[in-house]
Amino acid sequence: MSRFTTVLWDVDNTLLDFSYSQQHALTQCFRSIGREITREQIDLYVRINDDYWKRLELGEVTKEQLLTGRFLLLFEKLGIEGVDIGAFTEEYQTALGRVFAYLDDSLSICKALRGKVRQYVITNGVTATQRNKLELSGLAEVMDDIFISEQVGSPKPAPAFFDYCLEHIEEKDRSRILIVGDSLTSDIKGGIQSGIPACWYHKAAGGKDVEPGAARPDYEIDDLHRVFEILGLRGDC
Repeated sequence: MSRFTTVLWDVDNTLLDFSYSQQHALTQCFRSIGREITREQIDLYVRINDDYWKRLELGEVTKEQLLTGRFLLLFEKLGIEGVDIGAFTEEYQTALGRVFAYLDDSLSICKALRGKVRQYVITNGVTATQRNKLELSGLAEVMDDIFISEQVGSPKPAPAFFDYCLEHIEEKDRSRILIVGDSLTSDIKGGIQSGIPACWYHKAAGGKDVEPGAARPDYEIDDLHRVFEILGLRGDC
């Protein structure tokens, strides 16, 4: 019998390949303003975006400041003027929610776990974007519930986010819940701060090591199928 009854899944770069959706959305939105985005410009955006999300986790910016600020800074660095940032941001979020790609056959893994453990989504993403991707991908229907920071009122890694989740799930024993996510600063740190075992999935991160001073996960995997081992279940996908 598994020591865990419940899995809290991150979405972007855990269940779904965020980089794939991001490149598609950026390409589409740049074409809408009459430009072709280059690989170097995408990489620049990724650095800016990652910095904004880390600042959100630290409480230094709001979600609204993140959503528009990253594009304001990107266009400033690229010397692009005359773009309606509000409209561009809205178009980007819509495009981001329309395209998805599974990581490690994640849908089959979640289907195989259904009935064996309870499964929930925990995400800091934009509500409409995340819900659309989860519905289109089929992941929404295999989850017991979906927790999005915008609706919760606090982002990961804040303890308030995880406290809210525990108030709304069946399992109350934190030692029997497993968080699976790619972010050391969001998923793993949040789990450690809240007393919930955390599994760091780092395939999308290229198998990098834990940086000195970073939160140390209870488990590390580079393939989602290895979750079965941690749960003590047979992987029958």
